[in-house]
Amino acid sequence: MKIILLITVSAAAMFFSSCNTMIGLGRDMRMGGEGLEKTANKATGDSSGGDTSGAPVY
Repeated sequence: MKIILLITVSAAAMFFSSCNTMIGLGRDMRMGGEGLEKTANKATGDSSGGDTSGAPVY
């Protein structure tokens, strides 16, 4: 049980240290979502493209 907890804490520490701020985390999440959206659009043949998220860019 302690090993699983240690692995989980280590993974969380690496995840949160890769983005120094919440803005960085938001950017990472947005980029991931856009990548998923582009992949889905390619798979369905939809070519609407463009930024439809409305999220702010800093």
